Amino acid sequence: MSTLEIKDLFVSIDTEQGNKPILKGVSLTINTGETHAIMGPNGSGKSTLASTIAGHPRYTVDSGSITLDGEDVLAMSVDERARAGLFLAMQYPVEIPGVTMTNFLRTAKTAIDGEAPALRTWTKDVKAAMAQLRIEPEFAQRNVNEGFSGGEKKRHEILQLELFKPKFAVLDETDSGLDVDALKVVSEGVNRAAEESELGTLLITHYTRILRYIKPDFVHVFVDGRIAEEGGPELADRLEDEGYDRYLAADAAQA
Repeated sequence: MSTLEIKDLFVSIDTEQGNKPILKGVSLTINTGETHAIMGPNGSGKSTLASTIAGHPRYTVDSGSITLDGEDVLAMSVDERARAGLFLAMQYPVEIPGVTMTNFLRTAKTAIDGEAPALRTWTKDVKAAMAQLRIEPEFAQRNVNEGFSGGEKKRHEILQLELFKPKFAVLDETDSGLDVDALKVVSEGVNRAAEESELGTLLITHYTRILRYIKPDFVHVFVDGRIAEEGGPELADRLEDEGYDRYLAADAAQA
């Protein structure tokens, strides 16, 4: 079992108006084999946590720590984090002109594992994963995400997840922009990855609809850069009925 541990994390960002605190003392422990859902209103710091784990240079860690099996994640470069077993599915996947999906996937897999995958086995695995995610075969020769629809980009993110086999996946609003069919396909891919490799999953979302397909073990409610409440799957059901108003009202009363 591997453990990703976040302790008392404070993170800020520089803006034209000055330094802006975003995360204000977040603590969270995720073990492999667990699925944690982070929910909350816009601007609560959910995506900032994802970007900080991945090593986005825009965010400044003012204090606190992130460790993976006791190793200091914050001291690692972005590529070192990937090799250590961290994966980020981005809310807005970027286009990479001039790089085909085929070349990108094999190059990334080689960089993560430290050696190139056997070509025959790799080709078979890629084709099988693409078929399960309903990605047409011709997409393998298209440039990464170039001209892809929102749903196609998200399926490509989950294709990477299945092929790279990380220890921990941070899924930043993977459900945004997906219709019902695409949501189901993407969710099935996440569930396959979890079953095959005891993946630890940090699932960031506004809505409970993806949680109908990806069942969380733990639910954490983010409000104003803090965890306002934690619980099991029943907490997500309550949020579906009640929304975030009571948390926002309590936060405003404390301000």
